[in-house]
Amino acid sequence: MKIFETHAHYDDEQFDNDRATLLPQIIAGGVSPIINVGATMRGTYASVRFSEEYKDVYAAVGIHPSEYKDFNDDTIETLRTLADKPKAVAIGEIGLDYYWDKEEDVQAFQREIFKKQIALAKALNLPIIVHSREAAKDTFDIIKEESDGNLRGVIHCYSGSVEMAREYVKMGFYIGVGGVVTFKNAKTLVNVVEDIPLTSILLETDSPYMAPAPHRGERNNSSYLTHVAAKIAELKSTTAEEVIKTTRANAFKLFDKVCKDNE
Repeated sequence: MKIFETHAHYDDEQFDNDRATLLPQIIAGGVSPIINVGATMRGTYASVRFSEEYKDVYAAVGIHPSEYKDFNDDTIETLRTLADKPKAVAIGEIGLDYYWDKEEDVQAFQREIFKKQIALAKALNLPIIVHSREAAKDTFDIIKEESDGNLRGVIHCYSGSVEMAREYVKMGFYIGVGGVVTFKNAKTLVNVVEDIPLTSILLETDSPYMAPAPHRGERNNSSYLTHVAAKIAELKSTTAEEVIKTTRANAFKLFDKVCKDNE
């Protein structure tokens, strides 16, 4: 059973020297499909390009909250055009990040562009990939406000509480789990994984960031998802094979534009 990688950034410059050899190796090693997720406009264009170059790669298009300076009056129409590409399967990553940006006017602008990109996703019937850092309440409140039966998605690299995870699951959202779950200090995420159903979890790496143990501190890549699956299996008292099978089915359900040939 192949692993469905729902969140990677192979457009990152850390892969410039070996991307062309690494991606085929990862795919041949049992990771497919892979969703390459845009964060900047440059990254979004690259994600679409990779989806055209590699059969097993799909694209998410969007502007990360910390890249708000990329956003202008033409951005939504540009994203709309890119999202119409055959292998563009989500709007993301979008959301809120108050870790670096403490100014209220910047945070207000982040909320504005988050809502605009949610509106685009709803108009195109695409799922959203949500980034939330130091902004759990505002992120949740916006998603709850916008949830009208036509909003679905995943909370990427989930770092919130168990109680909030339960609420997201009730709204039909998935929880993205990556290498952090293997960290010794990841008690909250461990509790979340133990608490929510496996049918609400997606596997992701956020490559090249947040490599799982025993590779912590290294450049991450999608082949390391075996460590994440093994840890989730331990926490759920099941097998890694069952984790891979279930999270794969979850991902196909959410990202329903992904070609079923990959099943």
